[in-house]
Amino acid sequence: MWVSMTLSLPRQPSSVTRARHVLTTLLSLTDAAEDSRGHLAVLITEACANAVMHADPGSTVDITITIDDDLCLLEVGNRGSTPNGAGLDAELPAPLTVGGRGLPLIAALADTAAFVAGPPDRVLLRITKQLSDVRTSPIR
Repeated sequence: MWVSMTLSLPRQPSSVTRARHVLTTLLSLTDAAEDSRGHLAVLITEACANAVMHADPGSTVDITITIDDDLCLLEVGNRGSTPNGAGLDAELPAPLTVGGRGLPLIAALADTAAFVAGPPDRVLLRITKQLSDVRTSPIR
């Protein structure tokens, strides 16, 4: 099965929830295991929350979700700049620090995750996750 959807959502917190709901709805059409679905829900939540938080005011959060058989590709973009010194290889902050865990969490849960080159005023985070673990259904 192949399905792809592109969303352009306003830069507001409710867009994070909307993106996660669209992703979980698309994943419900697949045989992806619950743990893969859960990881992807966290991945899109963290990526979209970062985009909402760090995007330029008045911009949108652009999301592409592509499911191709056993692979899910998420692309989350916005108008802004790529994080300086706090990329996907960033260390976790001190335990009592507020924030700063999104990118390390994305790096830990994704099969691949990287900021990819685009126009100078755009940030695009590309995430892939295998869906090869299929859920088991009882034989009836």
